[in-house]
This record gives sequence, C-alpha cells and structure tokens, in this order.
Amino acid sequence: MVTRARSWTRWLMRGVFLLLVIAAGLAAFGWWRLDRSQPVLTGEIAAPGLSAPVRVVRDVNGVPTLNGANRADLAYALGWLHGQERFFQMDLLRRTGAGELSELLGGATEATDRKLRLHRFRTRAAGEIARMDPATRAVLDAYVAGVNTGLNDLHAAPFEYALLRHAPVAWRAADTMLVVYAMYFGLEGTDPKFELDRARAIARLGQPMADVLYPETTELDSAIDGSRLPEPPLPGRMSAQATPHVASNHRVDPEPPIPGSNNWAVAGRLSATGGAIVANDMHLGLNVPNIWYRARLRMPGLDITGVTLPGTPQVTVGSNGRIAWGFTNSYAALHDAVALDPVAGHADQYRTPAGPRAIVRVPERLCVGSACSTLMVDETIWGPVVARLLDGRRVADRWIAHDPGAIRLETALALERAGTVAEAVALGHLAGMPDQNLTVGDREGNIGWTIAGQLPARFGFTGHDVTSWADGTRGWAGYLAADKVPTMLNPPSGRIWTANARVIGGAGYALLGDGGYDNGARAGEIARRLAAKERFDERDMLAIQLDDTSLRNRFWAEELARVIARTPRVATWAKPVQEWNGRADDASVGYRLIAQFRRQTILKAFDAYVGPSEGVGRGVGRAAPQSDGGIRRLLRARPIALVPPGYANWDALEAAAIAATEADIAKEAGGDLARYKWGGYMHAGVRHPLSAAVPGLRWLTDPPDEMVNGDSGTPRAHYPGGGPSERIAVSPGHEERGLFHMPGGQAGNPLSTYYLAGHEDWVRGLPTPFLPGPPRWTLRLVPATAAH
Repeated sequence: MVTRARSWTRWLMRGVFLLLVIAAGLAAFGWWRLDRSQPVLTGEIAAPGLSAPVRVVRDVNGVPTLNGANRADLAYALGWLHGQERFFQMDLLRRTGAGELSELLGGATEATDRKLRLHRFRTRAAGEIARMDPATRAVLDAYVAGVNTGLNDLHAAPFEYALLRHAPVAWRAADTMLVVYAMYFGLEGTDPKFELDRARAIARLGQPMADVLYPETTELDSAIDGSRLPEPPLPGRMSAQATPHVASNHRVDPEPPIPGSNNWAVAGRLSATGGAIVANDMHLGLNVPNIWYRARLRMPGLDITGVTLPGTPQVTVGSNGRIAWGFTNSYAALHDAVALDPVAGHADQYRTPAGPRAIVRVPERLCVGSACSTLMVDETIWGPVVARLLDGRRVADRWIAHDPGAIRLETALALERAGTVAEAVALGHLAGMPDQNLTVGDREGNIGWTIAGQLPARFGFTGHDVTSWADGTRGWAGYLAADKVPTMLNPPSGRIWTANARVIGGAGYALLGDGGYDNGARAGEIARRLAAKERFDERDMLAIQLDDTSLRNRFWAEELARVIARTPRVATWAKPVQEWNGRADDASVGYRLIAQFRRQTILKAFDAYVGPSEGVGRGVGRAAPQSDGGIRRLLRARPIALVPPGYANWDALEAAAIAATEADIAKEAGGDLARYKWGGYMHAGVRHPLSAAVPGLRWLTDPPDEMVNGDSGTPRAHYPGGGPSERIAVSPGHEERGLFHMPGGQAGNPLSTYYLAGHEDWVRGLPTPFLPGPPRWTLRLVPATAAH
C-alpha cells in the first residue's frame, strides 16, 4: 500500500512538473512572439513607393520627428509608423466604422455590429474614395502603402492577433474612411438619441413637462456671446399617461459621459508671447495605447507638431508655427429623427411628398467569427430605419454622415498649412468630418471660433423633436452656405471657450439646433478662470485644464445638507458635506456623498418619469445631458402635481436617493464612511481593449489604476475609463514653450522601451514639453531602389 502511494505521488509530481514545463514553454513562446512584434527603431528600411528618403528621429518617449521632401512621403512614413506601432488599434477602428467587429472579436460584439451596420458605412466609404481628387488620393495611397509596409516589416504580427488567433488584414484606402466614420459614431452616436428621448417623454408626460426635463437652457449656461435663453415654464400638471415605472435592474449613470472636450484661446494682447495661446483637451474613452499618436512632420514649407489619428494621414490637432487649433464636440443637431407615416394596407410603405414609397431592404453580410448570416437593413429616402415610436411608427435617421462629402480629407490636409485664423475658419466651413467646435489662434494674436463640418439647412422645424416629413413642409434644403455658419472672430474680451455646451444664442443657435448639449458647468468654470486674469502663459492654461472645481455641485451640497438635517440616521454625513472644499478631490468623502446623492436623485426621477428604455431606441430611459437643470428647478419649486410618479412627495424621492447612497457606501466601502472617498469611484481606468477578457493580460498591458481628481462637470473632466485623451497648451510660433500631456503613451507593444512613457505626467498633471525631446533613435526610410 505504501509503495502504491509513493508511486502515485511520484506520477503526480511528474505530471505537475510536466504542466509547469508546458506553461513555462508557452510563456516563453508568448514572450518571444511579443518581442518579435516590437517596432524597428534604428537602421535603414527599404520603402517601396517613397520618392525620396525620410528621416525618422524618435525621442526617449518614442515621439517621432519625420523629415521628408513632400507631403506624400511624410504620409508614407507616418503610415509606416502607425502600421508598426498601432495596427491593432487601427483595425478595431475600421471594424467599428464598418460594423465588422464580431468577425474578429466574436459574439460579444454582435449586438454592436447589428446597430452599426444599419448605416452601411463600408458602402459609403467606397463612394468617398471614388470622389476624392487625385492630389489627395496620392497622399492617401502613400499612407496606405506605408501602413502595409510597416506592418510587414514587423518580425511578427501585433501580439493581439496571436491572442485572438487571427491574422491581420492589409490596410486599404477605404479603411481610412471607416476610421473617420468610427469617429462619427463615437462623437455623434448611432441614432437620433436626443429626439427619441424627448419623444418618449412627450408621449408619457406631455410636451410642457418634456421641455422641463429636456431643456434647451439651464442656469449653468455660459455661452461665449453672453446670451441667455428663456427657461420653459413649469407646467401645472403632467399628462394623464404618467404612471409609475419599475426601474430596470441594470442602470447606468443618469448623465452618461460626454465624449467631447474643452478648448479655449486667448488673444495675443493677453499672452506672454504676443501670439494667441490655444488650449485643448479632448475627452474620449481611454485605452492603451491611446487613441492619438504624437508626431512632428517637417518638409519644405511645413513644420507641424500635434496628434495624429492612427488610420489617417493628417495631424488632427496641433500647431504649425503660424496657427494652433483644437476641437471639441459641438453637439449641434446633426441627426434628425423622421417619423415614417404608414400607408394603410401596405406595411412596407411610408408617405413622402412625392407619394407612397416602399422601404428598401438591403442585405448586409454579418460575420461572427467564421459564421456568417444576412442582416436586412431597412432603407428610406431619409436614411435607415433605426427605431420605433410608442405609437408604432418607424423612425428613419437623417444624418450628415450618410451624405456624400461627409469625409473630406483634402480640407484636413489643407488645415495643416493654414497661416491665419481666417484661413483656418474658411477651411472649417468646407470640412467633411464630425461637426466640431473649431477654436484657433495665430501668431499675430488673432483668435476665432466656428463649426467645422457640414450643417443641415432645416426648414419647417427646429431639429429638436421627432417629426414627419411626409407632406414636404419639413426637411433639409441641403447644407448651410459657408457665410451662414456661425462664427466668432476676435471678440472684445480676447477670450473664446467651448466645452460641449451651447456656445451662442440668437439666430446662430437656431441654425445649430440642440443635439444634446452638455450643461454649462465646465464652460462656466473655464470662463470664470479666463476672466480672472489679464495675462496668460502656457502654464496658466494647464492650470485651468487641471481645475477640479465643481460649480455644478454647490446646489447639490446645499440640498443634501437639508436632507441630512431631516434624516437622523445619516447625521454622520453632515460634517464631511459641510467641510467639502468645492473641488472634485479624490480624498474627499463629502464630494462623493454629494455626487452620489445627485446621481441617484436624477436617476430615480427619470426612471419614474420616463421609464425603462425597452423598444424605443438606444438609452431612451436615461436622463438628458442637461437633466441637472430641470431636476434642480423642480426641487426648488417642489410642485405636488409634478412629483415623479410612484413617490408620495419630493421628500420621498430624496429619501430614496439617500437610501441608494447608503447602499452604495455598504457595497463600495463596507459601510465605513471614512473609506467612501471620491477617489474610490474616480479612478483613471486606462486599459487595453482585451485586458478584461484575457486572463493575466492586464498585468502586462495596463498602467496602475490610480485615483484622479475631477469629474464630468469640472474642467479636469474624468470618468472611469474616459477623460482627457490629450492636453495641449501652445502659442503658434512659440512651440518650444508649449505643454503637452497624453495618457497611455505612444507604444502599442508592452515590451517597447517607451511603453506608457508620459502616462504618469498625465496622471500627476506635471508640465511636459509640446515639442519632441532630443533624439534617441534614428531610422531612415529610403526608396526601395536606393536601399543598400
């Protein structure tokens, strides 16, 4: 018996040893494969398609300076770098634009693909390529060739493909268009969400109450023209259809993060250099690698530094020595929800000004891994069918992204060369891109703002609500002419700011419409900080970017203090709330209590008013971006007739918010109030796209998940997994004084020497240079015939 036991133990030990050997071998193979997919940093590379050599010099952070003879050669070299460092990221972007993620990622993204594929952007991308002028196409073709050469010059494909057991597919010209379409999705959404939300509220509560919950204006507004809009009156009652709804089990924040940004500019008379200063921080989802790739491009007549979007050949935001520019998401009304009036007896037809038309069903091949099926897309003359109203009518999406000219690479390349604010603004009016607030300053000290991208010329309606276009009295008459696009040049104050909220009023606002503006809390704090000084330098701009003051939550702190006073069981909350310093400080217990109380009050009110989101498009049960304004008006007035259905009174609503906050303290801090700090919620959340799905990958790819200050209502706008994807503060002509931050760093390969370089500076807010540093690695790309 003892002999058998020993024998069994010996075989078990051998088995364990064998498993360890196999695990070690797999780990060694993975490390070897990862090492072979590192980018080439030095030497000379044969580059088929180059017209002349390009010298690529990287600094210690991996930021390249490209020196070439012409723009096509620079595009080739930039593509080569993108292909070496960021190909997997580019692949995800093009697949997002096309609605083809599931072919690579499997069933987890099938529902997403079904939503994205409705827009048929791969077909539209081919049309944009066919319309491209020869000079622009030459730059794009050079970029595409560079991407594929860079990818092929790796000794092994990027490591993500080994994990997914796929091989990378070569880059094509249309893929660059799909990357831009992916940005349309990210910045403007996949449907006319704002109008669908309002339609749900109108159907349940009546128009007057919907206007309060989805307001065009609030007390937080801080438009650069100083305009104020009238707030809608509080109605005497709600619709009789307003009945209690049970909240769904899975809830998101009532105010989903705004994928937008901050930017501002001060005129030269207010700067230390005499030139304008432009500051920009674009708020997007945060991953490793970061969405942007830093670069400096130099050739005769052009020296430009900024961030590029892998998958595209241009500098998106930056400074060229004569102008500096930045973007924020405009939230103008760019989707319109068109209600399709049915034709009696014909389920597949809808009414148009020219008579009944049949819905066209277009087949799309949708693959989940290698299993493919047919998805039928319902198309109308106004766009794809994306939703149904509560009354059963289909809703078509009329969206600028569907039209020819939605992408105009030529204007993006021309903006790189602009020499004055006036030139940049004129190019913005010609641009084909997701509509953005363009803020620009030049070295002569001029500043300006406009909307870059195309704006619909509506007639017969405002773009605020779902409407029928069947009788021809409502619709689009093409796009606004350039001279009609709202613009502001050199305002008397010498200051311009935008932060995804309403920028102007009057006739300009009527032309832009409201596509779901953020509330003006961030814009108001930026405006306040800009008004507080008469002289600025780049570090002053960074200080505003890092400002975590919460103007928005002062109301909620006062309201919570009143609720605590009448709720003895939470009396211990009084001290931290009273001692709150007005900032979204990661160490503050008071701020987390205030923010959670606000969140829960708004969430529970909208759950009761609007109900769950099933069946009416994406997220229609969520609160509006400006919901804060409507709910605080109601809490001040406390009208009995407008109490959210299911609650006895306003005190009961706030008591429910208190109970939900107590539950959150129990869940997140084990019931220990002292541990319930803002940093426990507000962490950076920067991760690799696959790290949550692949065991152990997070250890290799992800930076430490550190606590950060700020929230979505402060200039230092953060939310877990999202926030400032870059920070720039630069005066054109004085780039050596400029400052720059970027989370995640340049590299896509975790073994890279400069992987995550610069990330900690972004977390800490340390001032770091805008321009690349001293040379660390030098590489030459040479025409293939000249290689030796």
